[in-house]
Amino acid sequence: MAVIWETVERGDHYQVRTAGRSVRLYKNDVFHSQWNETRPLSGGVWDLLFVPSLFMPAESVKRVLVLGVGGGAVIRQYLTFSPIEQIVGVELDPVHLKVARDYFGVNQSTVELVCADAVEWVKDYRGPGFDIVIEDLFTELDGEPVRVKEATADWFRQLRKLLRAGGSLIINFEDPAQLRDSGQAYIEAIADSPDHRFGLTLPTYGNCVGVFLASRGNPANLRKNLDYLLESYPSCRGSGQKFRVRRVVPK
Repeated sequence: MAVIWETVERGDHYQVRTAGRSVRLYKNDVFHSQWNETRPLSGGVWDLLFVPSLFMPAESVKRVLVLGVGGGAVIRQYLTFSPIEQIVGVELDPVHLKVARDYFGVNQSTVELVCADAVEWVKDYRGPGFDIVIEDLFTELDGEPVRVKEATADWFRQLRKLLRAGGSLIINFEDPAQLRDSGQAYIEAIADSPDHRFGLTLPTYGNCVGVFLASRGNPANLRKNLDYLLESYPSCRGSGQKFRVRRVVPK
């Protein structure tokens, strides 16, 4: 592994490292993100932020919002696999945005990167809705990634207001228990709307990505759509199929 760029800003140490054909972002030695042009699904937890989009017809995923850009791997995945018209990425850390542009190749005309506090940005946003909203707001505590924002009923309401009709909300949780514990807040937020929740995990990561759908989802169809997609990317076939998806049953 080789360090190709590094800096220290406001006491934080950032590095961009290469491992084979992969580019990786580290902050204070915490592994934040990875991108490989030849292997866009690499078995990392960020894959779980893309895979839930396969619950939806590919042609319906036009506008995506990413709260917490990191190095931008998930943005590159959506640009690779979906007919995207626009992706908006909101990130508080300007160094992350520099890395995303300069080293992860997030510089397409369809991408708007915004340096802002995502919580405040969500509160102030008044533009058109998104087909998918991804909330991946993490920081570090004692060398471990932790969520920035608690998944309260009010936070769910704010995020759901950003969605177009039929859109999906995707949230990265620290573990399955944290997703389950958010259930009561989500039920309160959706009131009488249908409750269609799933959790996605990988065996090598503790994180659990929650998927909140507007209509009933079928994991078998998701895997069928993934298999079809991976026909064009045989290098991803092993890593792209290791995740587990389970329906979250209301208590």
